Amino acid sequence: MKIYTKQGDKGKTAVYTSTVLKLDKDDILVECYGTLDELNSYIGLCISAIGKALIDQKDLLHKCQHHIFDIGFALSDNDKLAASSVLDLEQAIDRIQAKLPPQTSFILPGGCQLSAHLHVARTIARRAERRLVTVSLHHNVSEVSLAYINRLSDYLFVLARYSNFADGTSEFSI
Repeated sequence: MKIYTKQGDKGKTAVYTSTVLKLDKDDILVECYGTLDELNSYIGLCISAIGKALIDQKDLLHKCQHHIFDIGFALSDNDKLAASSVLDLEQAIDRIQAKLPPQTSFILPGGCQLSAHLHVARTIARRAERRLVTVSLHHNVSEVSLAYINRLSDYLFVLARYSNFADGTSEFSI
């Protein structure tokens, strides 16, 4: 299979739904796909940086990557994401937060390298959420997909805090 087709050289791309749609590459749907892809890639980078202290989070992060792919697929065809996947994230957040000192102020992104990467992933998740909201004005976007991306950014935030905690790195507060 060739990686290049030359079909997109004039700023159009094909989106495969029940029929094939030819869209401009800056169409909000294509923009949303790209942001979800960026998020998925960045989570892959975060997974590659996980050390022993957070090794128990690798499986859930891999699951998140699959769910992000499912959300993208849902935009073009049908939704396979289950509401229980949102609950899985909430339970992980609760488990991690129970290990952390209480948050008493705003936290600046950063700290150890993994925490900084997780904060970048969190901001990409927030952008993906904004893109999904915009897409929902023109296309069908499930409530589960919106809730999942929202909760994913919360999970990434808590995981960033936990990575600093496990590393012994202080958080920077304002």
